[in-house]
Amino acid sequence: ESDDALLGDDVVEAARAAAQETGLASSASLVYLANELRVRDASVPYSLVAAVDDYGSLQPSATSGGASIQEKGRSAPILLNDWTARELGARVGDELRLSYYVWHEEGRLETRVAPFRIAGVVPIAGAAADRELVPDYPGITREARLADWDPPFPVDLKTIRPQDEAYWQRYRTTPKAWLPLAAGQALWGHRLGRTTSLRLTAPAGGASAVAAAESAAPEGVAAAFGRRLAARLTPGSRGLVVEDVRTRALTAARGATDFGQYFVYFSFFLVVAALLLAGLFFRFGVEQRLGELGLLQAIGFAAARVRRTFLAEALVLAGLGALLGMAGAVAYAWLMMLGLRTVWVGAVGTRALGLAVGPLELAAGALGGIAAAGFAIWATLRGLRGRSVRGLLARAPQEWGPARGSRRQAWAALLAGAAAALLGIGALGLADATVTFFGAGALVLAASLSWVAARLRGERQRSEAAAAASVRALGFRQAAFRPGRSVLAVALVAFAAFVIVSVGAFRHEGRPASGKTSETGGFALLARSVVPLHHDPGTADGREALGLDAAELSGVRLARFRMKPGEDASCLNLYRPERPTLVAPTAEFLREGRFAFQRSLAATAEERANPWLLLEAKSLDGAIPVVADAGALQYVLHRRVGESFALGDTGVRLRVVGTLRPGLLQSELVTGERHFRAAFPDEDGFRFFLIESEPGREAAAAEALESRLADFGFDAESAAARLAAFHRVENTYIATFQTLGALGLLLGTVGIGAVLARNAYERRRELALLRAVGYRAAHIRTMVLAESALLLLLGLAIGTGAALVAILPALLERATLPSLAPVLLLVAVVALVGLLVSRVAASAVLRLPVLESLRSE
Repeated sequence: ESDDALLGDDVVEAARAAAQETGLASSASLVYLANELRVRDASVPYSLVAAVDDYGSLQPSATSGGASIQEKGRSAPILLNDWTARELGARVGDELRLSYYVWHEEGRLETRVAPFRIAGVVPIAGAAADRELVPDYPGITREARLADWDPPFPVDLKTIRPQDEAYWQRYRTTPKAWLPLAAGQALWGHRLGRTTSLRLTAPAGGASAVAAAESAAPEGVAAAFGRRLAARLTPGSRGLVVEDVRTRALTAARGATDFGQYFVYFSFFLVVAALLLAGLFFRFGVEQRLGELGLLQAIGFAAARVRRTFLAEALVLAGLGALLGMAGAVAYAWLMMLGLRTVWVGAVGTRALGLAVGPLELAAGALGGIAAAGFAIWATLRGLRGRSVRGLLARAPQEWGPARGSRRQAWAALLAGAAAALLGIGALGLADATVTFFGAGALVLAASLSWVAARLRGERQRSEAAAAASVRALGFRQAAFRPGRSVLAVALVAFAAFVIVSVGAFRHEGRPASGKTSETGGFALLARSVVPLHHDPGTADGREALGLDAAELSGVRLARFRMKPGEDASCLNLYRPERPTLVAPTAEFLREGRFAFQRSLAATAEERANPWLLLEAKSLDGAIPVVADAGALQYVLHRRVGESFALGDTGVRLRVVGTLRPGLLQSELVTGERHFRAAFPDEDGFRFFLIESEPGREAAAAEALESRLADFGFDAESAAARLAAFHRVENTYIATFQTLGALGLLLGTVGIGAVLARNAYERRRELALLRAVGYRAAHIRTMVLAESALLLLLGLAIGTGAALVAILPALLERATLPSLAPVLLLVAVVALVGLLVSRVAASAVLRLPVLESLRSE
């Protein structure tokens, strides 16, 4: 027997197996209290009825069996003891109607009546007189009289007769009626168990061989059975869990999302921009020393040796830059941590954050930076191959690299096609979203830059044969003076714009929508309770039982969820959840079609119309179907639709059958009520609630529920506030990534300024000639600004366009389009900064001496 009255099915199965190994016979029983036994007009109140699996042994003529209440169109059999048969005036074959209570979780008792066929009458002797078959039940079994009963359910003691008291005084808890076990379990079986006791007896021949080997005494049989039962019952099955806390903490401390990975992704564009800029400045230095290169080759130094000498020199500078870079990396990381502890503390929820700097990481970053810089410098020096010694001695600043625009156009088309293919693969769910995002963005950027390079080289050829139509047009054509430099400047700005726009497009602004398929699902409040609620606040009886005022809750409706407490699976949890919280709504919620699905395994038209129905489907492999928030599934749980995984150490497996668009249910996984009750029979009642309320009455509804249900630990919060907490965290991470875009912007503006200054220096003779023949300073300034504006706008357009193309699949999966106003404002700031730099470059051009420039022509 169990102190909880019911034995779990797993315990019964283990006990039967242990009894078989010990050589003992086992007999299960389920005892229930009937409110009334009635045959025609006669009745007996409050009778204990036992359902046993050795039903046939009580009376040889009795028919065992009866797997259900109705058997082949007839009522299931029942045996009465002789006292009960006399009181009812019953005969074999009569129909007996048994009245009993059924308890519903909302606290409601329902009276049901089941018909039986009297199969026999047994004397109160032997097994039929066993009063120990009934487990101890407070308020009933220990009472001296029936009139003293005080059970936790209503009983009408007025119906008790003197002969009933006499039976209790003489026979106590001896059952008055007997059923087949299967019939009793069909009526009174509970998810916590379907057996009240299991009787173990030695076979007719005496103790078994196993028991005899243990000990001839009865204690030896019990000890043998106990050892085998203990071996079959694991501590986990009884709720005892032993955890390696340190290992679990270290696993969780790895974080829900590897933000270092995303910093690397976004930094890729920043690193490429920095390498391009490093290559540009090194190239400028080499161009100033072309005469030195030519002289070295002229006196006998091999070209390869000269290039190695310059490469060694550049690597020394790169090493010094790496040392400065390590110091800058530590300073940047320290500033980020400071921001998370102060300005952004609301996003991470703690100030207990510190900077951990590892020497291996610093060394790896420094070596990687030196290697990347070395490669960029080697590629720059490689452009010297094929230059004549005479050309080097003459310091002729020729364009390095081929000037074939048709080949670059072909490359642009090929890269654009690859980007489209990658986006298509991502849209079909065949590739990781992160790979799709960055891969498509990089391909679109490369294709656009190839196209710009081809256009600028073609424009250079045309500008040599055509006159400028205006001062601005002449400035635009000057972008083709050094096509490689111009493309590099465009690339620097494009990379910065790409990071800023692609990240900023996911910022959350304003209040969420309130429709049924919006982020909130149409709910105004979200609530949890410490103690489960069994009564339904949506019914009059439930409100009365809970002490709720119907007037205060006018227009308020609660969607109830069962809950298996666990870890938060949203971005509010900094640690990786191993056992996320699981909730299960009622069937009514599933039929409403709340929230919007992003992806699902729906196979039928009905499921595609309402993917929530997937939670009611049968589990084919034992894994419970669940629906998760798309963002939490991808970035926190790191799972995919269709994947199955274990729910921590609970022994339960989950299968993701659908994802919701990011919204209110980010912290929980949702499953069907039937699957939930089968997996977690100990979790009674409802502890998670989504609440609808009339507009403007949300605060009043929350206050009324919290005050009335304070004993249950009921806590309600605004759905909008909950979403704002999610968005605040996401916006914080977006802001940290956008700092990389700001660094890219710095590099881009420096690059444009360097390109303009170098171009002006190399064109100082022709600019001086223009001023000598009548062009005013304003004309020169316009030309320089037009050239810089063209490069700047091309970079912004390419970066913004590539970002929008790359994030298009993610934008289409969102319920609403993001507000691009902040992003466009930031792009405008980028343009303004670029124009200011161009204005400074134009002023530098105008300060060049005209006479000296003309004399050098």
